[in-house]
Amino acid sequence: MIPRRRFLQAAAASAAAATLPATPALAAAREPEGTLTDLGPASVASPLGNAEFVGDVLYMGSRGLSPNVVGAWDLGTDKITTHYEIPTGVGIWAMCKVGTDVYVGTHSRSDLYRIDTLTGTTTKLAEYPDHFIWTMASSPDGKIYMGMSEPGRVVEYDPATGASRDLGQPVPGESYVRSIQADADHVYAGIGTNAHLIAIDRKTGEKRDLLPAELADRDWVSSMSSSDTHVAGGVLSLAELLVVEKADPANYKIVKATAPGEKYVVSVLVHDGWVYFAGRPSGTFYRYHIATDKLDVLGVPFFEAATSRILEHEGRIYGIQDTGVFVYDPATNKIDYLSHVQRGFRAAAEAPMSVHSDGKYVYVGGKSGADIHELATREVTRLPVPGEPKTMITVEGTTYLGVYTQAALYSHRIGDPEARLLFRTGHNQDRPRDLAYDRHTGLIIMPTQSEPGHPNGALDVYDPRSGEVDTYRPVVERQTVASVTALRGVVYLGTSTQEGLGAPPVTPTARLAAFDLRTREKLWEIEPLPGIGTITGLKHTPLAVYGITNTGVLFEYDLLRKKISRTLKVNGRGGDLLIAGFTAYTSDVDAVYRINLLSWTSKTIVTGLASDWFGGGSKLNIDPSHRALYGIKGRNLVRIAISPYS
Repeated sequence: MIPRRRFLQAAAASAAAATLPATPALAAAREPEGTLTDLGPASVASPLGNAEFVGDVLYMGSRGLSPNVVGAWDLGTDKITTHYEIPTGVGIWAMCKVGTDVYVGTHSRSDLYRIDTLTGTTTKLAEYPDHFIWTMASSPDGKIYMGMSEPGRVVEYDPATGASRDLGQPVPGESYVRSIQADADHVYAGIGTNAHLIAIDRKTGEKRDLLPAELADRDWVSSMSSSDTHVAGGVLSLAELLVVEKADPANYKIVKATAPGEKYVVSVLVHDGWVYFAGRPSGTFYRYHIATDKLDVLGVPFFEAATSRILEHEGRIYGIQDTGVFVYDPATNKIDYLSHVQRGFRAAAEAPMSVHSDGKYVYVGGKSGADIHELATREVTRLPVPGEPKTMITVEGTTYLGVYTQAALYSHRIGDPEARLLFRTGHNQDRPRDLAYDRHTGLIIMPTQSEPGHPNGALDVYDPRSGEVDTYRPVVERQTVASVTALRGVVYLGTSTQEGLGAPPVTPTARLAAFDLRTREKLWEIEPLPGIGTITGLKHTPLAVYGITNTGVLFEYDLLRKKISRTLKVNGRGGDLLIAGFTAYTSDVDAVYRINLLSWTSKTIVTGLASDWFGGGSKLNIDPSHRALYGIKGRNLVRIAISPYS
């Protein structure tokens, strides 16, 4: 693990963040309920989303910071010389250049910026209603083409006039344009969740699908690069590279990434007759020679890291990753790995994704790892994890982390420098949704959501004693299990109608179900309330199961009478649900609510949190002592005193 102080001191631009303001020691047991203690930035990071070269300067865009920045890395001085702030959006997914100008596209909200690298000025040019500007490219005549997600459309921006032109959806009904390229005649758009590679005639608007028939059942064309003669795209989810001759699209080649378990081709560069590409989950870096059909495995710059962009400069190949930049020299066949933070890239509080307390430490999950806060000393260390920890639980001194994007389960014990991979779910799953432990059987249960466009979530049942894991898909037909709680050998499941992202729900109402961990059979399922989309949190007492819905309604399922016995409107949206004795707690992004399960009443104990969780959810965790909750205020970790037994 990496001490946060060392991580921050490496970034000269963020030296002020290295010294946190002094705060009182953790309060004694009898604090009034709702008392807040600020524990400082929840998760400090500097993840990269994209990059672009102008001359000898590499302009690198961040994601998840507030504000996001483009850091200018001068290769001559080997330092970050300037940060350009991008004040809107949660991340920079898309970048391209025209001459000496760098264009930046943001995610959620979708805004377009220009950085004039000669004058050092940043200008917002346009804003769009789409969820993402996911991908951008410039044409030889200086126009900007943007691939939008949700909906999946292409937009042209003309820097000469400032006008935007909607080119529509390359494939009607598809939600994502995940890769884009442009030449003098065509715009090439890579589509998902059902894969297409569409060539759009820039003059006539005519569209032609270049995807070979044998790839028609794939999920995405998620990355792309082009030369004068070829366009190459990464095809998911079988880790294939497609290389198409522009003059004769019937002349194509499909290349399989060879690392064991490889699923994705996440970044592509066509250069000097070669196609360089990066795979995931392995993190392997490859190159393919178009003329000779030769595939080389060049190495693994950083195990399991995702590469967001591959660029060429002065004969060397640069790969942009969350944790740094790798540089491959074809002349020596050597790969170097360089830290952008050590060169001065700003480190700052990111929007976190999860929070969990084992009583002595609080884990806060973010991009490529988790910050671990030691409560007694206020020391913070960084635990690197290849992905995003979405959910956590501690069992007998071991903390288990459910990690996106591979629907993986990791374990970690305090003092260990790294987390240990236990398994990846497979079965077209990518997003862990919750974790539960059943004391009766000793099993750990992790539900997962399917990859974009795929049906049916899954349920993993893991035995930490033997290391065996069994995966059940589906458990509830055409739904995702979003929340779980386990009692006496039965795991109760709260579902979501959303399957893989980008696929419209096909079922109208989320369900509550029970699954027997001994027989491995579903016992029953019901619709607890009409019209709810998700049961966001689920917990139990000895005689009842309680769920909070996306509409902020709490329900009680009586285990003896086997029916929904009570409902209570708590707030306007669901979040995590926690129970201590016969008191429950839940939250939305701004407040924390206490619920008396006996009198069936609720009250607000904290307001004004303005929690900036990544993805807009609402997370909350309880200390094993039942004396505190942990959440975030803004982007700072906070301890919230509670008294559930009074």
